[in-house]
Amino acid sequence: MDRQQFGSRLAEAARAMSGTRHAADTLERIAAMAVDLIGPCDIAGVCVLRPGRNDTCAHSHASVQVMDDLQHDLAEGPAMDGPTTADVISIGDLTTGAPWPRWATEVAARTGVRAYLGFRLFVDEDSIGMLNLYAYEPHAFDHDDQLDGLVAAAHASVALSATVQHDQMHTAMTSRQLIGEATGILRERFALTSDQAFAVLKRLSSQQNIKLFAVAEHVVETGTLPTSAAQSS
Repeated sequence: MDRQQFGSRLAEAARAMSGTRHAADTLERIAAMAVDLIGPCDIAGVCVLRPGRNDTCAHSHASVQVMDDLQHDLAEGPAMDGPTTADVISIGDLTTGAPWPRWATEVAARTGVRAYLGFRLFVDEDSIGMLNLYAYEPHAFDHDDQLDGLVAAAHASVALSATVQHDQMHTAMTSRQLIGEATGILRERFALTSDQAFAVLKRLSSQQNIKLFAVAEHVVETGTLPTSAAQSS
């Protein structure tokens, strides 16, 4: 693929990603973009980094989930390095000299994948995910593929960051609405003020060691307090 064609396809992919409103849709477009833009790439996956775990949220082939599951089972692999993960990770042949020998050996044996090229997705230095490219041919990725991948990963990072923030805002708005509804129910049922009703929700959350959102959800769905909390009131 020449530079003009690459630029045109990248621009098209970037516009498509910016038009999505949910992280899941963006992740699927990122995985598809990688396979389309990086010639030697046979399959691709995107994982979102969360505290304590790394979740595969989109992939172009089911074997990517197998590879990510192996990382958790073996506690090693490109997404398990946490804050020390490099911006670009390139492994020419997973059967020889990979920094994660058990994971690499299992991946090659189970999926037939031999070459790996990974990119840390980040905005303002904070990692939000990884773009993982795989090829069945050993040493399939060259220096130009790394450069092209960096450009694609930069666009993917911006798009993913925007949609993750959108999802977080939507979740926060939903949570506030639900808590408001639960407060109204308690206020009416027990003749409480709004402040008193909200204090009850907070106390139940603390007593049961569950999120305030979960307590509010129970109240709204059932019209009652959580059982253990109701018994201790």
